[in-house]
Amino acid sequence: MKDNSTDMIISGINLDLTDSLKHIVHEKMSKLFEHETQIQRLRIELEYNQNISHQKEFIAHGHIEIKGKPLVAVAETDNLYKSIDLLENKLDRMLRRRSRLRVHNRKQVHEVDIPAALPKVGYA
Repeated sequence: MKDNSTDMIISGINLDLTDSLKHIVHEKMSKLFEHETQIQRLRIELEYNQNISHQKEFIAHGHIEIKGKPLVAVAETDNLYKSIDLLENKLDRMLRRRSRLRVHNRKQVHEVDIPAALPKVGYA
């Protein structure tokens, strides 16, 4: 298993990131790397919105860079730690859904379209 400390970028917008806050985010989001090994990079942005009066003033943005379409989620609440928890749940659900769809699509029978004219085979 690879070390995911370099694969996670944590940044703050209008917010000072303390070591304990970085540790909490890293601990919660490292679970995502356990569920999906194909994650190339995880970017977490924590934002404090000063313009809103005590409703949804803490915003957590999550960006998962993975093979294919990247996954993006946003969680907004009045508590920073609640926003981090909601973001982790949203990203986890997105990864599980992506995995289920990949397995589902792999098991589907697809028609094969051959561009050449094939001769008819008669039964004896």
